[in-house]
Amino acid sequence: MPNEKESPESKPLNGNNNNNNCKIVAQSKPKFQPKYSIHRDVLTHEVVIKDTGYGARDKSIPSSLRRCWQGWSFFSLFTGIIPILQWLPQYSLRRDLVGDIIAGFTVAIMNIPHGMAYGLLAGVSAGNGLYMAVFPVLVYMFLGTSKHISIGTFAVASMMTRKVVYTYANVEDHPVDTTLTTLAPASADLLGATTATTMLLLQNATTTTALPLLPDNPITHVEVVTALALTVGIVNLLMSFFRLGTLASLLSEPLVNGFTTAAACHVVSAQLKDVLGIEVSRHKGAFKIIYTLIDVVKNVPQTNLVSFGICMGVITFMIICNECLKPCLSKRCRFPFPGELFAVIGGTLISKYCQLKPNFDVNLVGTIPNGLPALALPRLDLVPMVAMDSIAIAIVTYSIIMSMGLTFAKKHGYEVRANQELFAMGVGNIVGGCFSCLPMACSLSRSVIQEQTGGVSQIASLVSASLVVATLVWIGPFFNSLPRCVLAGVIIVALKPMFMQVKQLKKFSKQGKLEMFTWISTFLCVVLIDIDIGLLIGVCISLLALYIKGLKPYSCLLGYMPEAPGIYMDMNQHRNVMQLPETHIFRYCGSLNFATSMFFRRALYDAIGLDGSNKKRISVAKDKDTYMPVSQNGKNVNGQLVESTNGFRFLILDFSMLGHIDVAGCSTLTDISKELKARGGRLLLASPVDRVYDTLVHSMALSEGPFEIFPTLHDTVEYANACRTA
Repeated sequence: MPNEKESPESKPLNGNNNNNNCKIVAQSKPKFQPKYSIHRDVLTHEVVIKDTGYGARDKSIPSSLRRCWQGWSFFSLFTGIIPILQWLPQYSLRRDLVGDIIAGFTVAIMNIPHGMAYGLLAGVSAGNGLYMAVFPVLVYMFLGTSKHISIGTFAVASMMTRKVVYTYANVEDHPVDTTLTTLAPASADLLGATTATTMLLLQNATTTTALPLLPDNPITHVEVVTALALTVGIVNLLMSFFRLGTLASLLSEPLVNGFTTAAACHVVSAQLKDVLGIEVSRHKGAFKIIYTLIDVVKNVPQTNLVSFGICMGVITFMIICNECLKPCLSKRCRFPFPGELFAVIGGTLISKYCQLKPNFDVNLVGTIPNGLPALALPRLDLVPMVAMDSIAIAIVTYSIIMSMGLTFAKKHGYEVRANQELFAMGVGNIVGGCFSCLPMACSLSRSVIQEQTGGVSQIASLVSASLVVATLVWIGPFFNSLPRCVLAGVIIVALKPMFMQVKQLKKFSKQGKLEMFTWISTFLCVVLIDIDIGLLIGVCISLLALYIKGLKPYSCLLGYMPEAPGIYMDMNQHRNVMQLPETHIFRYCGSLNFATSMFFRRALYDAIGLDGSNKKRISVAKDKDTYMPVSQNGKNVNGQLVESTNGFRFLILDFSMLGHIDVAGCSTLTDISKELKARGGRLLLASPVDRVYDTLVHSMALSEGPFEIFPTLHDTVEYANACRTA
C-alpha cells in the first residue's frame, strides 16, 4: 500500500509534486505501440570508426598539461579553495538568517555537554573538548563544502585519540613546585614560559622540597593530543594534494557500521569507572577491553554508591527526554528539548551545594580554564611517534564527515567536493592543534539537529561557536564542580544510535555473505583486539571482499527472442529464448585484465562447454538449438528451422558491458582465437566501448589478434549468420 504521506527526501528539487509528474508521463504515452525498421548493411567497427571521424584521445603528457592549462582559471581556483566566497554572496538575511540562528543556538546547547564529555573521553580536560566547538568550526565554515554538518567532537574519534594518548603520554601534566616560587621569585615568570624552560629550571633548582620523579622525556596528555591533531591535519592535506578523496570509498558501509558499533563498546567500557566511581588500571595493546572489564568486575565491591546513583538518575532522565519529551515537544516547537544541558547544569548545582567531592568522594571534572587557549605550536618531536595512528584517525574521521555531508547534499541539492573536504579538515586540524584541540570530526546527532532546526549554511556554526566562546569566557569555571558520572551518563545515552546499528546486520545478510562477514569480523576484531588493529583487519577484509567480487564478475550465454529480432537475453534467466545455431554469444561484465583473465577464460570455457565440464548446460542448449534467420539487410527471411550440430563455428563475445581491458586481457583473447581456429571456429567481438576498442587496436599493433570487431551485437549475429549460410 503506498504511503500517503510523502517524505521530504522523495520530493523533487524543483518543488513539483510527484503525482503531477506521473500524470505528465501518463499523458505522454503513445496511443499505439511504436515500431521501427532499419535497412542497412552489416557494419564492422572499422567502418563505423572511419565514417564517424573518430579520433583516439591523446594521452601524452604534453597534451594532458595543455588541457590542464587551458581549463585553468585563477578566480575559479581561488573560490574553489575558499568555498564561502561562492555561497555567501547568495546568502539571504531575510530568508536564511533566522533558521541559522535557531540552529546555531540549539547546536551550542548540545556542544557544551558533548564537548566536555568527549574531551574527558579523549584523555584530556573538558576544556579541550569545548575548544573543539570553536577553532576547527570556524576554519571549516570558510573552507568546507557541506552546509549542514556540525564539526567538533565525536565519540569514535575521541576513543581513538584516547588510545594514542595512553600509549605515548607518561605524565598527566608538567608539575610545578610552588616552593620554587618562594625561593626564587625572579624565576616565577620562567616557570610558565615554555615546557622546556620549566623542566630545565626544575632540574637545576636546589630546594629541600622534592618533586615527584619524572621521566627523562615527560610527555603530557595535551602534548600528545595537539601533536596528533597536527599530524592528522598533515595527512589530510597530503590526501587532498594527491587527490585521494575517493579513498573513503574503501570503507564500505558494513565496515563503517561494524567499526562504529564496536567503538561504541570501547566508549562504554571506558565510562564504567566513572559510572561506578572506582579506579581501574589503564591497559594498552590488544584485548584491553577484556582486561578493563575484568578489573571493573573485581572492583565492583568498591563502588561509590553516590556516583552510581547519580549516573543512573542521569541515564533515566536522558531516556525520558529522548523517548518522551523530545518527540512530544518537537510537534509544538522548533527547539529540541536540551536534556543534556539540563543534566549537566543540574549535576553541577547538586555537586556544588551538596559538596559531593569532600563528603562523598565523587570524582569531578576538574578545572576548566577561563577564556580561550593561547596559540602554541605542538611538539614536533612527537609527530613521528603518532604518525601511524594519525593515518587511521584521518581516514575514519574523513569517512564520517563525507558520509554525513553527502547525505545532506543529496537531500538539499548541492555538491560536496571530496578533496576540498580533505583540505578543510587538514587546515582545521592544524589550526586546532595550535589551540589545544583534538582531531576534528563530525557529530551525527548534532548534524541532524542542525539541519532539522532550520540551519541552511555554516553561519549556524558561527552562531554556535560564538555562544561556546561566551561560555568559555564567562561561564566555564561554573562547571568545575560537575561530577564525571554525569558526563558518563550523557555519553552512554548518546551512544544508543550506534548500538542500534546492530539491526543493520539483517540488511547486510540479505545483500550477501561477504557484507555480513565484513560486519561481523570488523566488529569482533575491534571489540576483542583493539580499535586500530580491528580497523586494519576490517579494511583488509573489505578489500578482499571487493577483490572477490571483481574477480568473479557476471557472465552468461545469450539467446535470441524469436518474436523480437535483435533482442538477446540471458539463457539462464529467460526460459523462452533460443540459442543460435553453431553460434555462442557470451556476455561478460566487468574488467578483463591480468587479475581476471584466468576467471574469464574459465567462465567462457565452462559456458560454451569447450572443456567438456558443463554437460548440463550443453544439454539445455541442444533443446534450444534452433534458429530462424531474423533479417538480412533489414528484410525478414522466410525459411525452415535449422537444426545445429553439437559443435559451434562462431563465438561472439558481447563486450558492451566491458569497462576496461589491458594488454594481458588482449593476449587472453588472442589465445582463445587461436584455439578456436584450431577447432575450426572463429572469434567475433561485439560492441566494445571506445576505450576498449583503442586498447584492442593498440594490442594488434603489438602483434596480438587480429580481432574481428563489430559495432553492435546484432551486426555481429547477422554477420555470423551470413557466413554460416554462405
